[in-house]
Amino acid sequence: MALDPLPLPAIHASHVGIWLADGDGRAQRVGRGEAMAAVAGTPHLLLGATLTGDRLGYPELSGLDLLELFAFLFPARFAVPTPAGIARALGLEAPTDEAAIAPFLRVATAAMVDAANDPAWPEREGAWHSLQALARQRWAWAPLLQQHLPRAEQSDRWLFARLPEWEEASPRPQPRQVALAPDAIAERLDRLTGDGAERRPGQQDYARAAAAMFEPRARKDAPQMLVAEAGTGIGKTLGYLAPAKQWIDQSGGSVCISTFTKALQRQLARETERLYPDAATHREKVVVRKGRENYLCLLNLEDALQGGFSGRAAILAQLVARWASYTRDGDMVGGDLPGWLPALFRRNGTTALTDRRGECIYAGCPHFRKCFIERSARAAQQADFVIANHALTMVQAARPRDGGAPATRLIFDEGHHLWDAADSMFAAALTGQEAVEIRRWVLGPEGKSRGRRRGLAARLADVASYDEAGNKAIDAAIAAAGEFPGEGWLARLNENAPWGAIERLLAAARAMVYARAVDPRGADSGYGLETELADPEPALVEAAGGASDSIEALLRPLMALGKRLDALVEDPPDWLDGQTRARVDGARASLGTRIDTLGGWLSLLGRVGGPADPAFVDWLAVDRFDGREYDAGLHRHWLDPAYPVAEAVYRPAHGVLVTSATLRSGARDDDGWTEADIRTGARHLDGAARHFAVASPFDYARQAEVLIVTDIARGDLPTLAGAYSRLIEASGGGALGLFSAIRRLRFVHARIADRLARAGLPLFAQHVDPLDTGTLVDIFRADPHASLLGTDALRDGVDVPGDSLRLVVMEGVPWPRPTILHAARRAAQGGSAYDDSVIRARLGQAFGRLIRRADDFGQFVMLSASVPSRLLSAFPPGTPIRRLPLDEAVNHVAAANVERRKSAYPAFSPS
Repeated sequence: MALDPLPLPAIHASHVGIWLADGDGRAQRVGRGEAMAAVAGTPHLLLGATLTGDRLGYPELSGLDLLELFAFLFPARFAVPTPAGIARALGLEAPTDEAAIAPFLRVATAAMVDAANDPAWPEREGAWHSLQALARQRWAWAPLLQQHLPRAEQSDRWLFARLPEWEEASPRPQPRQVALAPDAIAERLDRLTGDGAERRPGQQDYARAAAAMFEPRARKDAPQMLVAEAGTGIGKTLGYLAPAKQWIDQSGGSVCISTFTKALQRQLARETERLYPDAATHREKVVVRKGRENYLCLLNLEDALQGGFSGRAAILAQLVARWASYTRDGDMVGGDLPGWLPALFRRNGTTALTDRRGECIYAGCPHFRKCFIERSARAAQQADFVIANHALTMVQAARPRDGGAPATRLIFDEGHHLWDAADSMFAAALTGQEAVEIRRWVLGPEGKSRGRRRGLAARLADVASYDEAGNKAIDAAIAAAGEFPGEGWLARLNENAPWGAIERLLAAARAMVYARAVDPRGADSGYGLETELADPEPALVEAAGGASDSIEALLRPLMALGKRLDALVEDPPDWLDGQTRARVDGARASLGTRIDTLGGWLSLLGRVGGPADPAFVDWLAVDRFDGREYDAGLHRHWLDPAYPVAEAVYRPAHGVLVTSATLRSGARDDDGWTEADIRTGARHLDGAARHFAVASPFDYARQAEVLIVTDIARGDLPTLAGAYSRLIEASGGGALGLFSAIRRLRFVHARIADRLARAGLPLFAQHVDPLDTGTLVDIFRADPHASLLGTDALRDGVDVPGDSLRLVVMEGVPWPRPTILHAARRAAQGGSAYDDSVIRARLGQAFGRLIRRADDFGQFVMLSASVPSRLLSAFPPGTPIRRLPLDEAVNHVAAANVERRKSAYPAFSPS
């Protein structure tokens, strides 16, 4: 039986107003001053301290945050961090208006406390001891929970004793060479889509085409490659899973599916449950893999729990420890750790609990056998399907390190992002921040720095003790790294007092940028500056020579150490036991990454004063944000980043599928395949890649329309804000607003959020609300009246089928930024035609957010009169496109909203 509401005061603040509920549940609307005085004197129940504090204008607000209580009681459970979301998670009736939310928080608190009294509470183990630790940190909830959470009859096991150990397994054998029968694929697809489901010819055709990647390859370095565009709604996921599972069953092989967004990784994990309905089998056969910086580091967590953290950060560490006992895989970014949890602690985030700098000591760690990262790596070696992201897939192809037979078949979903992912992966940046990171990786903690940082000598203590050659290499590396930039490097540059050869290089580069760069946003706008690395100043040439010597002084001992570690593994001495060997193997992988980085820097410095390499684009930059400098240095990118993808990733594979809904970007020449082959790198393979396209089954002429507003002047921010407000009101919410500049997003949000809230239409925004993007999308998806403003990350990272997304508004044509890198690629790939392909791809991706199901209906609005007709091919054929003034566009949206509310299916006539 549920408890009565607890006699605690509560506060709710929104753009509409502020409400306080007293201990008896009586709610009243109050002013900001009265609310601030109340919460300063007495801790109040609240939902999301950071968001409530922003609404209240009290950033340091603290109290009894229900989200912290939820994270403690129900670790690794999902809940949207809104009153309706918490009500849904607890099985309560959601409050119906703003005034009812503060009293509801009292009811929700009682329900959560009551759940802890339930003998069947599944997360009871470890709760009592965790609560005592939180009480010592003065956690606000501790006194209340201690009254309701009795001491366990048996002592709880320490967290690190509860976690299971991973086990080694024999390497997976090479797959057999098999041929797939089309009928078997069709039958498999029928089973996946469900008994009685209507056959979709497009999906069947796609599945048959995708089977080509599983044919035996004819010669080395010539994979069976298919570039396939599948329109939204085809069901391409099941379309490629069907032949993939058929091939796995017949060959015994494994398949790597690579994505760009975490949302698609989660979706694929759900879709593969159809292949393996049993939960235990699914965990064994399907493994989601990410970079190691995404996973909880148990050694960092132990240090945090034993005094490494203090204040609010210590409370966060305890809540993360609760989650660690119940998580599926230890993924802290996009996994089952609530995305809103780190945001509750503002600056005291979770980054210190992960291994973001490659400082893992591997077998030297007392938790090595329970490490989430190591467990994931070993599980992937035995899995049928490994779901990774593009960056990790490229890293592992370029620098294989996990052992075992790699997947011979690669599927790149969201293939339109391959170019951008490769552009980041295969780039080089010799900047102050990067140089500081190298120094820290070698030296470890310096001065007053705290934490678990361990330098190279600590990580390889065994080698230093027993191997003279290895010890000399480590000593030489430490001496060389001491000459790299350290703390305060940026201040020294600003004072024109650089220390060391690399800082002198950075100072010369910075001076050349300020002398030559043209600020595209106006004089001294406070944003980043850049200039070409052409005709360098003598000071830069001279500094490059000194910096090269400094880098070589570090590179030489690192390479010697790498060779020494290789020799130890190939001919192990008596002292090299299993744990030490594992630590040496980890160090070899980490060394390889740093050696590659330093080698890239030397290659870049060879360009200063020397001939240009036509394969690369080189430039100098000073990075600034809101007027504050935060980095400076030299940059190098491939002119065609798809080339290293073809060389390092495609060629070793036996079969590759690159697929997306927007590979051809609406191009009409050559059916767009030339452009697709450039963006995916297929043109760099010796054998011609196969192509396949199937159009979306959606009736865009009936389900969607594009409205181009013609009477908003560029740069007129008040009118732009008014347009967003009127359109969102006309649609009754359910709008996704996309911006190309954070400044304009913030201006529009500040002008319209209160007005929309008073109309019952909550508005959320990236770069404004103190929540991560995934949480904002969860809130948006859960409330059909909510709207969301965002930048590029939301253009194709949002999957919101149904009524919650029925209007997409873009502030204008998403022109590419006129950077040096873009200018070089534009000149190499057709001038304005290249720009058009980039813009069409962005428009197509943004439009693709709108119609996700056969019963979706919606409108796409562009607030720009300057939309060239040649770009309109980005939209699906048959989509009605109209140019009209704002008043008429608002009427169109309002009429569609009326029809949506009148009909069981939201519909409108495009006439």
